[in-house]
Amino acid sequence: MSSIENTMPGLILAGGLSRRMGTNKALSPLGGQPLLSHVIERVAPQVSTLALNAPESWAEAFGLPLVPDTTPGHAGPLAGILAGMRHFAIHAPQATHFLTVPADSPFFPADLSSRLADHITGDNAIVIAASSGHVHPVFGLWPISIADDLEHWLADDNNRRIRSFLARHSTLGVSFSPVESATASIDPFYNINTPDELATAEAFFKSMNA
Repeated sequence: MSSIENTMPGLILAGGLSRRMGTNKALSPLGGQPLLSHVIERVAPQVSTLALNAPESWAEAFGLPLVPDTTPGHAGPLAGILAGMRHFAIHAPQATHFLTVPADSPFFPADLSSRLADHITGDNAIVIAASSGHVHPVFGLWPISIADDLEHWLADDNNRRIRSFLARHSTLGVSFSPVESATASIDPFYNINTPDELATAEAFFKSMNA
C-alpha cells in the first residue's frame, strides 16, 4: 500500500435529485439494506476517512460527516466534488487527492482506491475509472489543488459536464474488469437510476450471495 493511499480520504456523492427513480435512490433497498449502506460498506475500508456529499435532511442517519454543495442550484456531481475539495483541504490537510464514488453504484471494486492511486502522476493529476471502453468520472481520484479552478469553472452555469472539465486537466483512465458471480456478470460501475435498473442489481446481488 502506497503512502498516498494511506492518507486518501473519500467522498460519497449523493446529492442528485433521483428524478428517474421517483424516490431517493440512495435509500432504495438492495438486499434488504439501503443502497447507500452497501456503498459505505464497500468504500470505507479503502479510505482514511469518509464523508458524504448530500443534503442534511435525510443523510444524517448514516453517521458520516456531511459535505453539502457549496454551489447553488443542483450543479451536478462537479459541485459535490468541489465541496469535497474544500472540505478535505481543511479536514485532511495531508492529502493531495481524495476518492469519489456515487451513492447509486454498489458493485465497484474493493481495490478501486489502490488501483487508481498507483497511476497518480503528480499533485494536479486526475485519475478516473473505466470499464468496457467507457470512462466513469464520478469514480475518481481528484486533486485538492485544483479547487479554485473548479469553482471558477462552475461559476458559469453552462459548465456542468464532468468530461468538459476533465479536458482542462491531466487525466488518466484506469480500466477494470466486470464483476463475476457464479452465474452472472455485471459492469463494476453499474449505476442505478430507475426501478428496472434496481431490479437488475437485485438479481445480481442475489447471484453473488447464492
